[in-house]
Amino acid sequence: MVNTDPRDELVIHLPALRAFAISLTRNGATADDMVQDTVVKAWTNIDKYEAGTNMRAWLFTILRNTFYSSRRKAKREVADVDGIFTENMAEKPAHDGHLQMADFQTAFAKLPDEQRETLILVGASGFSYEEAAEMCGVAVGTIKSRANRGRKRLAELMFLDEDGPVELTDKATVAVVSSNGSSAF
Repeated sequence: MVNTDPRDELVIHLPALRAFAISLTRNGATADDMVQDTVVKAWTNIDKYEAGTNMRAWLFTILRNTFYSSRRKAKREVADVDGIFTENMAEKPAHDGHLQMADFQTAFAKLPDEQRETLILVGASGFSYEEAAEMCGVAVGTIKSRANRGRKRLAELMFLDEDGPVELTDKATVAVVSSNGSSAF
């Protein structure tokens, strides 16, 4: 008795597998992909095939299961031919945020103490100008002036466009840089 490797028998069944795949998918290219997936699965799981049993039936079962798995998966997927949904789901890379935060911290450290203090109170902490003025023991106009000068200097140091969007990673940082204290995301 000749002991043959079951992998050698796979090639014999390719035409029948393709015909079966075409009958399921009604598309030649999809059928070819299904046959390829089936052969890969059979090859990687050849140890599960019982020698002496019907190889064709085993392959057809793998193909059928692959077909129905792909159908179930397709029901959960959303067609996005133009990439519109994908564009809206994009997320900025984390390294951009780290770099922007480092730039912000460097620029923020260059501000005079009074401007940093004011921007932290009014911008990041969300206190009103009046509350910040009371905490610092100065006039409201002084706080407004410090905040304005601090934001202007930050924008210069960070090369931010005055009218453009502020693309920083966290809302507190945006509030410090932004004159209206709101996020520009």
